[in-house]
Amino acid sequence: MTQTAQRQTVQTSFRNQIRRNKNWIVMIAALMAYALISRAMLEASGNPQIRFRLDVTPLMQSAWVLKAHISGALASFAIGAFLLAYKKGRRLHRVLGYTWVATMAVTAVSSFFLTGLNGDHFSLIHAISAWTVIVLPMGVAAARRHDIKAHRRHMTNMFLGGMVVAGLFTFLPGRMMWSIFFGV
Repeated sequence: MTQTAQRQTVQTSFRNQIRRNKNWIVMIAALMAYALISRAMLEASGNPQIRFRLDVTPLMQSAWVLKAHISGALASFAIGAFLLAYKKGRRLHRVLGYTWVATMAVTAVSSFFLTGLNGDHFSLIHAISAWTVIVLPMGVAAARRHDIKAHRRHMTNMFLGGMVVAGLFTFLPGRMMWSIFFGV
């Protein structure tokens, strides 16, 4: 094998590894961004001591739409993590998949009634919700027409973007989820 052919084989192999590991790269980048932003926010507020505690009082006193949003997000995260780990194509996958679609829809639609990060305006997180509302039926349609590659791509990206990335940013210092678990 010539050097050029070997180099092309290595480059193709490297590209395939990046494609396979794209989800891990996104998760690591989101975690790093979250850590940097959280640190900057904590430094700006005088580095208060952080301790884990659970105080659901802010949640209990919140509006019903926020409760529906958080319930949908928690259910979506739990069901989605199970679906990603469990065998695909079985009846349980289909039943839980439709349940996940419903909880994701509740989470995405309810987010449009929640503002506050940007005053009374939508924030960038709402773009993820809009994307979810658009891609959710596309993922279901792909599964129904047995386009498993497209179905996997849509649903995995929605889980990573809608649950992991957006979920991380709900735990920024000063936000309600932060105050429930880590408030000082």
